[in-house]
Amino acid sequence: MAVKDKASPKKKRDIKITSGILKVTTTENNTLIILVDEAGNKIVGGGTGLMWYKWAKQNTPYAAEVLAKHLLKEAQGFGLKEIGIIFKGVGLAREGVFKAINEIWLIDIQYIKEATSLQFGGVKGIRPKKN
Repeated sequence: MAVKDKASPKKKRDIKITSGILKVTTTENNTLIILVDEAGNKIVGGGTGLMWYKWAKQNTPYAAEVLAKHLLKEAQGFGLKEIGIIFKGVGLAREGVFKAINEIWLIDIQYIKEATSLQFGGVKGIRPKKN
C-alpha cells in the first residue's frame, strides 16, 4: 500500500494593506464579492456559496450581507482601514452589502462607483425576405 502524505497546514499570509477596492458583482442567480488592493491583486473574495447558501437563496440580500461581513472581518485582520466600492450587475444583493458595511463601521468608504453596462436594443435583426 502506498503511504499518503499528510496535508501541510495553510501558510499564514503576511499581507498588510490600509486601503482596498471591494468589487461586488451581482447577477440574477449569485453574488460575488472580491477585495483587491490598489494594484489589482486579490486579497480575499468569494461567492455566497462560500457561506453555504445554495440555489435561490444565493441572490438574497441577506446572503450578500453575511458574505460581506465575513470578508470584511477577514480583511480587517490584514489592516484594512478604508475601501472603495465598485458595483456591477443588477441583482438584489446591493442593499445587503451596504447594510454589512454600515454595521462594520471601523472601515471608511472612500467612494462608491457603478460599473453596470447599459443594455441597448442591440443590432438590427434579420428581416424576412419579401416575395
